[in-house]
Amino acid sequence: MTLRSALLIANPASRRGARDLATVVAAFRKHHVEVDTVLTERQGHAADVARELAERYDAVFTLGGDGTAMEVLHVVGQLGRPVGVLPGGTGNLVARALGTPLNTRRAVAALLEGEERAIDLGVLDDGRTFTFAAGVGIDVTMIEQTSVDLKRRFGVLAYVAAGTRASLGLESFRVDATVDGERHTFDATAALVANFGTVLGGLIHLGPAIVPDDGLLDLCVFAPRSVRSAVRLGWRILRHDFGGAPDMHFLRGREIRLETTPVRMAQADGELLGPTPLNCRVLPHAARVLVPRTVRRA
Repeated sequence: MTLRSALLIANPASRRGARDLATVVAAFRKHHVEVDTVLTERQGHAADVARELAERYDAVFTLGGDGTAMEVLHVVGQLGRPVGVLPGGTGNLVARALGTPLNTRRAVAALLEGEERAIDLGVLDDGRTFTFAAGVGIDVTMIEQTSVDLKRRFGVLAYVAAGTRASLGLESFRVDATVDGERHTFDATAALVANFGTVLGGLIHLGPAIVPDDGLLDLCVFAPRSVRSAVRLGWRILRHDFGGAPDMHFLRGREIRLETTPVRMAQADGELLGPTPLNCRVLPHAARVLVPRTVRRA
């Protein structure tokens, strides 16, 4: 794959969006790619920039958090241009899931020398899309309890600390999940509608055989009943062992609706959405992304 021109949409408010910008631009020039940079100024600006300018370039790159990547992916996917997601945020879930190096200089080289891949997107009722996952429960608590200052100081470790506290708190709720018209009820501490199945570069798998290009979304429900059960569940997840566990449930479909009792806050790709219900449907092969050639399929 040969790129001659690229649009770089950078979020200067993200953890590394401003700090690594000069390094990223220099990396493009080292590979003889003409790059134009636009800095975002508000939520939704990345999507507006992509919509206006993407067709002028061979590819669009984002340097920011998962929110910036999410804004751009759906817009640029509709225009038929590939997107390179550079790791400029805190969690960098999308970049990690795509196998992109976390060093931004190396990430530029890996994507410019990489290949294109078509992936599914999830879409919400209001038209917003998500790339990685949407859900309720522990993941929302992690986001709510991780301040901007902690994210800047400790990066993904701040999320890990908040997630550990939330997991051991065992705050459960009822989930009524409707998957392609069929209703299921669970008691849960977390319910995720996942498009990608791996976290932290493949160290953690959210469920069995979750892939982002099968035209389906995966519902992952976790329901530990005690601290001991939570620890055992965490160990099984680390071992990628999902068979026959009573505190894990997995379903797959094209349309998934989550209702909770009591009402819970929901999130998508690390951005808070508002209260449940949460409605998700899949957009098959709606985006094209750049991935390293050696990436392991998620």
